[in-house]
Amino acid sequence: MIPRYARPDMVSIWSPETKFRIWYEIEAHACDAMADLGVIPKENAEAVWKAKDVEFDVARIDEIEAVTKHDVIAFLTHLAEIIGNDEARFVHQGMTSSDVLDTTLNIQLTRAADILIADMEALLAALKRRAHEHKMDVRIGRSHGIHAEPVTMGLTFARFYAEMDRNLGRLRAARAEIATGAISGAVGTFANIDPAVEAHVCDKLGLEPEPISTQVIPRDRHAMFFATLGVIASSIENIAVEIRHMQLTEVMEAEEFF
Repeated sequence: MIPRYARPDMVSIWSPETKFRIWYEIEAHACDAMADLGVIPKENAEAVWKAKDVEFDVARIDEIEAVTKHDVIAFLTHLAEIIGNDEARFVHQGMTSSDVLDTTLNIQLTRAADILIADMEALLAALKRRAHEHKMDVRIGRSHGIHAEPVTMGLTFARFYAEMDRNLGRLRAARAEIATGAISGAVGTFANIDPAVEAHVCDKLGLEPEPISTQVIPRDRHAMFFATLGVIASSIENIAVEIRHMQLTEVMEAEEFF
């Protein structure tokens, strides 16, 4: 993220430290579920939680990855350095890398969406307040950017409000669609891991289990999420252009073809 434009709470979600923390939580909760099923020893699952207060060493993980050429293996190797090789021997059993990567991405997206939803709620409150405050304040209306009949600032703010209210509904729907996780193993068959593990991990991390996974979480969910962000961005641009037009007396009058 570009530091100049980034907010600390959003930067934190997408930092390597947060990513590895989520990876760890997924693995630890999966171990708990497998221990409950009798698949791995209970003491090994409990040992994984010895790292619950550890800040993972990003530089060390990068150093290991330079050798292994695999990000998840690098992380698991570092985790074993922290909790012990014997204690870590069952971590990631039956899982595939995408179980961790895709589930983590969706957790990050839902957290980012929560920030954006709160921002939009605050924006809507401000627009509603301004609509009432300026409901009788006259401004010039425009048609094709050209001066037209008079309108009020209240109507303008009400229009902004209505559009952003629709966008808030879209973002909430996009958040719900992206809030899925998959712990289904290689090619999504559950051949080497019980679906109960997926259900447990998703419950602990605030996600719904992906109904059908082919190893990766279906990308139409991500397309929907980012398309929604694009629609919202277009609305913000619309508001910005409108405000800019209010600052001008003429917009292309001399160029209008008819």
